[in-house]
Amino acid sequence: MTEIPLRDRLVQAGVELLESEGLANLSLRAITRRTGVSHGAPRRHFPTHNALLAAIAATGLTDLAARLALPSTGSPEDLLVTAATRYLDFAAERPGMFDLIFRHDLLEGAGGNLRAQSLPLLKTFTDLIAQAHPTDAPLRAVALWTNLHGLTTLRATHTLDLLEDLDVPTLVRHTVRIHLA
Repeated sequence: MTEIPLRDRLVQAGVELLESEGLANLSLRAITRRTGVSHGAPRRHFPTHNALLAAIAATGLTDLAARLALPSTGSPEDLLVTAATRYLDFAAERPGMFDLIFRHDLLEGAGGNLRAQSLPLLKTFTDLIAQAHPTDAPLRAVALWTNLHGLTTLRATHTLDLLEDLDVPTLVRHTVRIHLA
């Protein structure tokens, strides 16, 4: 039986802690405790705590990118609704990871080039919008992404729950239509 390398064990422990305890409780000490190593052991693989956080975030970006992989057929509106719904679902299912992967302020310079890794997410939206609006697709995509990110926040904080008759799938389709109009 092959032992999992320490670097991978640290990242996996970080993912598990992030999912169960949230970003606020994702300390180096908690990760090393869960991994069963001294709190200095990660330094061989990650020069800083933020470098370890960047590696953890990279796993979330990979998952989110896989979820946003879309079929090659369908109308731009339907595909955008699918992508937007998957984006919202990811944020609802993995709130700690969602928080971490978009904490560029925390992860900047930590390694892993997370900004570059998150750009393909925006490209998914840009390419679909470009089918209907080739000249201003990048601006529309950023506006849509911003709108979706706001919806994830309102959903995560249960603010949308205040609107009793709100149907989230209908809201998502409406939001996409606004950015395609």
